[in-house]
Amino acid sequence: MSGHSKWNNIKRKKEKTDGQKAKIFTKMGREISVAVKEGGSADPNVNSKLKDAIAKAKANNVPNDNIERILKKAASEGNGENYEALQYEGYGPCGIAVIVETLTDNRNRTAADLRHYFDKCGGNLGQTGCVSFMFNQKGKLIIEAEGLDEDKVMEDALEAGASDFAADEDIFEITTEPEDFSAVRDDLEAKGYAFVTAEAQMVPDVLTAIEDPDAIKNMEKLLDMLEDNDDVQDVWHNWDRPDED
Repeated sequence: MSGHSKWNNIKRKKEKTDGQKAKIFTKMGREISVAVKEGGSADPNVNSKLKDAIAKAKANNVPNDNIERILKKAASEGNGENYEALQYEGYGPCGIAVIVETLTDNRNRTAADLRHYFDKCGGNLGQTGCVSFMFNQKGKLIIEAEGLDEDKVMEDALEAGASDFAADEDIFEITTEPEDFSAVRDDLEAKGYAFVTAEAQMVPDVLTAIEDPDAIKNMEKLLDMLEDNDDVQDVWHNWDRPDED
């Protein structure tokens, strides 16, 4: 299922160097700042988008001190930098569907960068809507299974309003409908659960495998280039990625 492939992606992120972690912190900071501006408040209790952004940042191991500094800066700067949320769609090697979510202050630069990445790796940037129909937005909560009882976690998740629950190796994957995500997360957080992932994701309907070794290398390269770009917030794809354990 897609959850296992996604968990491999998460493990890759957790193993990144300090420099790459700093880049992730910067991306999360940008997302929080935009949420403050769009929601009109630096108080997560009255700004649900900000609350979701903070939960995502915490799941990405951004320290509370960093989050507080970002909130204070965003509240004091007012309009400050103007970032625009843009979504790009395209095809990687072997027709792998890719969605790239960005926050950018220069759409021409971002579009040129992304087009270059796709072209260099044997894919192509497409038109809006060319692949998004293959995905459904879902809330995803990943909890490390160590020390927890599977039946209890499943019971708590379903009672909170989750739509699906799966145990996969050393994690529990909880899926929600987009409109239920925040409530389910808050309910489980109140019960003492901590999350490895807490975010809305674009989940593919069907996964596609790549057999050619060179195409696999190019797909890995494309994902790495996208993730290293400061303007890119999230990358979703339907590649049935080989296990990396």
